[in-house]
Amino acid sequence: MTSNPADDGAIASQHQSGPKPIVPKSASEALRPQAGTPPPRRSRRSRSQVVVFLNFLMSSIVLLVIAAFVAVWFGKTTFEGPGPLATPDTFLIKPNTGVTEIADQLQRRDMISDARIFRLGLRAYRNDGRLQAGEYAIPARASMHDIMELLVSGKSILHSVTIPEGLTVAQAFARIAAAEELEGEMPAEMPAEGSLAADTVRFTRGLKRQDVIDRLSADQKKLVESIWERRSQDLPISDINEFVTLASIVEKETAKADERSRVASVFINRLERGMRLQSDPTIIYGIFGGEGKPADRPIYRSDIDKPTPYNTYTIDGLPPGPIAIPGRASLEAVANPSRTEDLYFVADGSGGHAFATTLEEHNENVARWRRIERQRAEAAGEAEESDAANE
Repeated sequence: MTSNPADDGAIASQHQSGPKPIVPKSASEALRPQAGTPPPRRSRRSRSQVVVFLNFLMSSIVLLVIAAFVAVWFGKTTFEGPGPLATPDTFLIKPNTGVTEIADQLQRRDMISDARIFRLGLRAYRNDGRLQAGEYAIPARASMHDIMELLVSGKSILHSVTIPEGLTVAQAFARIAAAEELEGEMPAEMPAEGSLAADTVRFTRGLKRQDVIDRLSADQKKLVESIWERRSQDLPISDINEFVTLASIVEKETAKADERSRVASVFINRLERGMRLQSDPTIIYGIFGGEGKPADRPIYRSDIDKPTPYNTYTIDGLPPGPIAIPGRASLEAVANPSRTEDLYFVADGSGGHAFATTLEEHNENVARWRRIERQRAEAAGEAEESDAANE
C-alpha cells in the first residue's frame, strides 16, 4: 500500500496530543501542595462601594434593632420587676418638685434601682408630668411601675388635726403648733375668740400651719353667717358677735346634743327678763382666759363673786365676746332655741341637766345634785381606803 504523507502527519498529530507520559517525581515534589482551582472572579457590580456600604448599613440596622430590643426588654423587666425596698417606707413629694429630682430621691432612698429607667418609664407611659405632691406609703419590693401609679393616683397619706367644740382659740393654736406633720411658724397674733371652726382638718405632710388656720377661720365665718341669716327674728340679740358669744356659752354648758336647744332657751328667757345669765364657764374664762382652768383647780366662792368683764354672775347681759369655739349644734340652738319657760338648770348626775321654771323647783334640783355629789365623794373615799388596806 502506498503511504500518504498527509495521513502520516495526522497520525503524528494524534500521537502528540495523546496522554502525556507519566514522569516520576521525587518524594519532596510529591508532597509539595499544588495550586487549587482559582475562585471565580467577582463581578464588577459586587465590587461596587455602594453595595459594600449598603451591606454595612443593613448589618448595622439589624444590630441596632437587636440592641434596642434587648434594651427595651431589660428596661421593661427592670421597670416592672420587684424593687429594692426591703421594708415599707414613706416618700414625700413637695409641691413643684421636678421629675428628675423625684427619681433621684427615690434612688437615694433605695426605693428604685435606676433613676434613669424610672424617668424613661414615666415618659413611656406619658406620666412624666402627672406626679402629684403628697406623702405616699411605698410597700416593700414595690416595682417602679407600682410606684409610678401610686404617685400619679394622688392617694397620699392624710394626717389630721382636730379642733373639738368648746376649745378656746389659744387651745386650738396649741394643737396646731404641736402637729409635727405641719410646717411653718404660727402667726404672731391669734384671731378673735370663737372665730375658728370646730372641725378635723385632713392634710398631707408639709402643709403650712397658717393654711390650716386660714381654712378654719374661713369655714367658721361661712358657717356663722349662714346660720345667723336663718335665725329667729325675735331673739334678744343685737349682732352676730352676741350670737357667737351666747353660742359659746351654750357650748361650754352642755355636751349633750339634745339639750343644747333647751339650754339656749334658758339664757334667751333670762335675757328677755333682764336676769343675769349666771353661767359658771364665764367665771372661768374671766379668770383664766383662753388658757383654761387647770384640771385640779376648783371654782371657789370667791371666784363667783370676783368681778371680771366675762363673769355673768357680776355683769348684766352677755360678756363682751365669746368664751370658746361654738360648734354647729350650739349655733343652731341659739339661732332657733326651744320655746320654754325654763329659767334655771343644774346637773342631774347622769351627764345631763335638770331644768326648772321657778326658783323653788330649781333649789330642789340643786339640793338633789348636792346629795349626789356627797354620795360620790363618800364612795370615792371608801374606795381609796379599801385600796390602801389591800396594799
